[in-house]
Amino acid sequence: MNNILQKRLTEFLETFLTEERKHLLYKVLKNRTRHITVVVEDLYQTQNISAVMRSCECVGIQDIHIVEGENDFHIHKAVAMGADKWLTIQHYQKENDPMLTCINKLKAKGYSIVATLPDDNSCFLEDLPLEQPVAFLFGTELTGLSKEAIAAADKTVKIPMHGFTNSFNISNSVAIIVSYCIEKLRKSQIHWQLSEEEKTELLFDWMQKSINKPELLIKRYLANQ
Repeated sequence: MNNILQKRLTEFLETFLTEERKHLLYKVLKNRTRHITVVVEDLYQTQNISAVMRSCECVGIQDIHIVEGENDFHIHKAVAMGADKWLTIQHYQKENDPMLTCINKLKAKGYSIVATLPDDNSCFLEDLPLEQPVAFLFGTELTGLSKEAIAAADKTVKIPMHGFTNSFNISNSVAIIVSYCIEKLRKSQIHWQLSEEEKTELLFDWMQKSINKPELLIKRYLANQ
């Protein structure tokens, strides 16, 4: 579908929304970003992956990458609270080297690959540059990221620890890191917003998700053109 038709359809679908709903969609869209994205590797607790999605959606991250390994991907609806509906979710299933496939795709798009690793050689969040788009890698609950993922990363980052334990729960780690980086971006001169083309595509998708039976409305509109 070309961009012009998509815009016209979006304007048509808008007429079926309340002013309050339209205002919310545009407000959220304005604050969406792909400058930061999150990759999770082989999580096995549905509560954790769902909490990760919820955190990403809340702070304005649009894309999340799910790498499956030993564990299948499932959503815990009560935890996600509908966040998955508004995200762009990329799946990398149990093929050969799904994590490396994901990393290579992100590198090709210009992302700096940053592994989260509580290691002496890892930098702290405040020292991590954000001028280039960043993809944060998070590993499975007990053992963390795979050696292959860490080796493929451009940098490693850690959260300061001041207690006896040396790591947060995966969902807490994601929330802390993305919240910090998003706020840092918003206060910077870095262009972190979506392009106009991305906004058009995403708004069209969200409009359809906000209306009952949008496919019938779209069919009717096209039939009258």
